[in-house]
Amino acid sequence: MGIEGDAMSAVDLRTILADPEHGGAYFIDDRDGEAMAQTAAGLDFAVMRVDLSDCVDKADLMARLAKAGGFPAGFGANWDALSDVLRDMSWRAAPGYVWLIEHAGAWRETYPEDFDTFLEILNEAAFEWAHEDVAFWALLPFPGDQLTALED
Repeated sequence: MGIEGDAMSAVDLRTILADPEHGGAYFIDDRDGEAMAQTAAGLDFAVMRVDLSDCVDKADLMARLAKAGGFPAGFGANWDALSDVLRDMSWRAAPGYVWLIEHAGAWRETYPEDFDTFLEILNEAAFEWAHEDVAFWALLPFPGDQLTALED
């Protein structure tokens, strides 16, 4: 999915990010990532930045997510544990959550099945948080010329 932020006003972006029903994993134009992170911070959301540049495998992904999210000690570093921790976040209470997952393109190309599993877990977490009336977003910035291909 993609969110186009170029024509949006700051008020529109705040309204969108604050709405738990629209949360989920979205591909966004990389030019919009910083504005969305700043808007989320302005809403007092927890903003976690994860840089996947040179991410070598699933274990490296888990380590980067755990560091960015401040996951509790004992995080199992597997898909089930990631799903559990993203649907809890009690150690980092906030009115909403935004994960800004940058430079994911190479990791996506190298590990397409893991990437799809990762997106599924992020979307499931957003769905669960929406039931609690809490916004949960995973924003994956990509160059604008790559967005159309990602959405196909």
